[in-house]
Amino acid sequence: MNCYLDNSATTRCFDSVAALMARIMCEDYGNPSSLHQKGVEAETHIRNAKEGIAKSLKVAPKEIFFTSGGTESDNLALRGAAYANCRRGKHLITTAIEHPAVLKTMQYLQEQGFEVTYLPVDAYGRLRPEDLEQALRPDTILVSVMHVNNEIGSVQPLALIGERLRRYNPGILFHVDAVQGYGKFRIYPKRIGIDMLSVSAHKIHGPKGVGFLYVDERVKIRPIMFGGGQQRGLRSGTENVPGIAGMAKAVEEIYQNLDGDVERLYALRQRFVEGLARMEGVFVNGLPGRESAPHVVSVSFEWVRSEVLLHALEEKGIFVSAGSACASHHPDTAGSATLRAIGLRKDLLSSTIRFSFSVFTTEEEIEYTLQTLYELVPVLRRFTRR
Repeated sequence: MNCYLDNSATTRCFDSVAALMARIMCEDYGNPSSLHQKGVEAETHIRNAKEGIAKSLKVAPKEIFFTSGGTESDNLALRGAAYANCRRGKHLITTAIEHPAVLKTMQYLQEQGFEVTYLPVDAYGRLRPEDLEQALRPDTILVSVMHVNNEIGSVQPLALIGERLRRYNPGILFHVDAVQGYGKFRIYPKRIGIDMLSVSAHKIHGPKGVGFLYVDERVKIRPIMFGGGQQRGLRSGTENVPGIAGMAKAVEEIYQNLDGDVERLYALRQRFVEGLARMEGVFVNGLPGRESAPHVVSVSFEWVRSEVLLHALEEKGIFVSAGSACASHHPDTAGSATLRAIGLRKDLLSSTIRFSFSVFTTEEEIEYTLQTLYELVPVLRRFTRR
């Protein structure tokens, strides 16, 4: 049996997404900036995609900008907004457990003269609202907080954060990296005060290399690359029409039966966690049940190195991650900022595996994975202790 349990790294495309993209690449292949019929057909796909995605967020289509994925969306939001608003202040706030696309961008902005406050999190990976309030200053212009952590599945209280920011200063921009949360939760930015929101298609059964950034029409933001002026000049470059249309199709499918799919994911997660509880020296990181995301389970296996267990599982047809896929050049999770930030024991930093589920994950895969862990872990521990 093959069990793909690395869905936080990427997901399998929906069949309908692949079929639509193939048709567009072979039939509706015009440049959307061209004035002839082929260009009009391509532009129609983009317009329809904007409308569908905007509907999922209850925002205006003109507030959706297409990018190459979550990393570009984060960069555009942070750099574009920081540069555009620096006359009001140069203080930025984020958390210690953000994705590298945010953390490294913040480090770059520090080099450009901005000041960044990195907020700590509790043992479950949650931001403490009081820490945010204490960090706010008159020169704070931007706060960036991820919705769902990609390693341990912690969920941040976006509505509470938005409310605190509006109370302190409505002019502070609120950016959310929703790459792991979009498609698992219903997110309505205007209701909770989110000004910018980043999403990547390949996390929701869409194609790789495409994403979007929601930018409230009132937000002052500058482009970070320049060219032909597409997308109202904010993100120049010929649009990836097949990818954009495929992403919109994935959005339509993922939100079509969201409540039912999420219920099933939580049930699978609960069964998996209960099964892990039967094992000695195994610790699940993060909060239990519905206080965590439905699709991510971070597990530390005492006395077993993560890369050893990862490859042992792979030999059994089970595919998982040792932390974030974006840190794959450093597979030892001792380098994980998230695991260090939650205060995980040092001996467990290099013994942690991430299992992540999707709508394609089955009960049979969960049971097979548990049974395989029951067999493998004791054997690997005997070798380690020698």
